[in-house]
Amino acid sequence: MTNSEAPYWIALTQIPRWGNAKINTLLTTLFQQAKISVEDFFGLSEKEWRKKYKLSPTDCMNLQAAKNELPNYSFLLEDLLSQGFEIIPISSPEYSTTLKENLKSIHAPPLLYIKGNKKILQEDSVAIVGSRDASEIALQFTDNIARLASQQYKVVVSGFAKGVDKQALDSSLKYKGHSIIVLPQGVMTFGSGIKKYYTQIVEGDILVLSTFFPKAPWSAQLAMARNPIIYGLAKEIYVVESQSKGGTWAGVIDGLRKGRTVYVRNPEQGETNANKVLIEKGAIAVDFDGQPMTVRYQDTKHENLIVAEPKQKRRKQASQTDLFK
Repeated sequence: MTNSEAPYWIALTQIPRWGNAKINTLLTTLFQQAKISVEDFFGLSEKEWRKKYKLSPTDCMNLQAAKNELPNYSFLLEDLLSQGFEIIPISSPEYSTTLKENLKSIHAPPLLYIKGNKKILQEDSVAIVGSRDASEIALQFTDNIARLASQQYKVVVSGFAKGVDKQALDSSLKYKGHSIIVLPQGVMTFGSGIKKYYTQIVEGDILVLSTFFPKAPWSAQLAMARNPIIYGLAKEIYVVESQSKGGTWAGVIDGLRKGRTVYVRNPEQGETNANKVLIEKGAIAVDFDGQPMTVRYQDTKHENLIVAEPKQKRRKQASQTDLFK
């Protein structure tokens, strides 16, 4: 994607009620069938939009409204570039193949707004997730997993929330590792964070990433929408501490439903979290060093024996030809 094309991509992602699936389906049609760019698509008439791409009158009206905003998006792009931000479209080889594989290309975010070492996106990665109000043992486990990940040259993916997320980031940096900060807001509203981690960003140890409009402020809704991106960017997921509801719980349940391997810290006796329940639901119990273990719970109605076996899967590398499949 050239700088001249970027405003058109931004415009496409800002159309009301157009989710990732609808946008990516259109992109597939443009690139693989029509063989035209997003910029060329915006240059077509409303009649062509309706006839060639089967768009509804409402879709065409929204597209025209987005087209009218192109001058503003051009100014926004200039501002982004002047501050050192970059935009990676889903059609780029620099886009995270792990994210496309985990979310499936049809549901992956069309654009990634980033600042920092984008090569981190292609490295092996670990998400360390858990409660905002984490216990001391949970924070110690987080520190240990971040240490092991850094020693194995694996990127630690962090949501930058307090508790486990922040501990994972700080521990990764302490052990000279790499991290991705996944924002629940736009990159241009993260000024204080960028200032705080400026040295690590410049030195290539941190990548700041957002999938939201660059000027979007923090919100609880964006925080929830950010969670699938955290899980999606990671090849491995370690759950430190989860309650029976909330973002961590929802993310793990969704991951298990999709057949992903999720590692959960085996809770100590007397802990009041939901880790044991997640293990009973199919997550793999791990010890303090993140090693799979066999656990036997006898305080449930039916005794559950969970044998944790690491799963080795051959990962398919996404290519330009199967980008949106």
